Amino acid sequence: MESLVSSLLFPTFTLEHPLNDDFWQDKHVFVTGCSGLLGSWLTAELVTRGARVVGLVRDRLGDTHLARTGASKQIDVVRGNVTDYELMERTMADYEIDTVFHLAAQTQVGTANRVPMPTFETNIKGTWIILEAARRNPSVQRLVMASSDKAYGTHDSLPYREDTPLQGQHPYDVSKSCADLISRTYAHTYGLPVTVTRCANLYGGGDLNWNRIVPGTIRSVLRGEQPIIRSDGTMRRDYIFIKDVVGGYLRVAEAMHRPDVAGQAFNFGIDNPVSVLEMVQAIIQLSGKAAIKPIILDEVQNEIQNQFLCSEKARQVLGWETVYDLEAGLRETVDWYRGFLALE
Repeated sequence: MESLVSSLLFPTFTLEHPLNDDFWQDKHVFVTGCSGLLGSWLTAELVTRGARVVGLVRDRLGDTHLARTGASKQIDVVRGNVTDYELMERTMADYEIDTVFHLAAQTQVGTANRVPMPTFETNIKGTWIILEAARRNPSVQRLVMASSDKAYGTHDSLPYREDTPLQGQHPYDVSKSCADLISRTYAHTYGLPVTVTRCANLYGGGDLNWNRIVPGTIRSVLRGEQPIIRSDGTMRRDYIFIKDVVGGYLRVAEAMHRPDVAGQAFNFGIDNPVSVLEMVQAIIQLSGKAAIKPIILDEVQNEIQNQFLCSEKARQVLGWETVYDLEAGLRETVDWYRGFLALE
């Protein structure tokens, strides 16, 4: 049990991607949304690589993956809202920030549908605040801005490619379309070193938002309960394991000096879409609970039916490749939650 506790609280995280091990040594890095799923894993990896990380935390850290791993004690924490311009400019100036990873966002589609204004405030205003603060701070050499596959909106022809028009229609999708366009506006108008990432659905250990399909399903199944599918189960999505995404973010930032990277957008997915029902069934099988059947509510509205990416540009331009296929990523994720839930 002692070794299990140690591996959960202080996990070893070695990226399989061949990155520049010395690049991040002593670099001053600002991570907004550092306590989220991606932010936690990215921050931990940056700390491991010797970066001096400043993390923006809106509320308390609480029971986040960042706190549980101990990484929160190895960074400088700035408390506040990403929409506070004076705070963002002062943070970048005081800490002489070199690199910005802007991940802070309201990420829940259902929440955005119910109350759109806070989503617009955080996702759109927060983006131009970060960009304008960076523009005013000459120490900033690179900004990686988190967009989403949702920014593309609904299209008859799939997969999404980076030149596919951004045409979100529903609140969350529109917020990401706008933030994406604003980011590239600062690159092309002001020459700011900005690159946009558009990722498929992220999953991995440490996500305690049980409303999301992967952690919610895993928890239900491991407890012997029927997982709940809010849609009809036919929606097709691309899912990508968190470690592969972290590798992509670091690779983008390290290549920002290149003209074929700065000002560009890159898709990150595994190019293997599956339906929500197929995803749930895969988790059930990997959990060893084959007799459990999901409950399908079919009550979702204002969500895109099919979304998946082509990541060929990232492979060709960045030399990035996924290490985990869906089964391998889910297997590691299920194992993480099995250990975590055993300690509750």
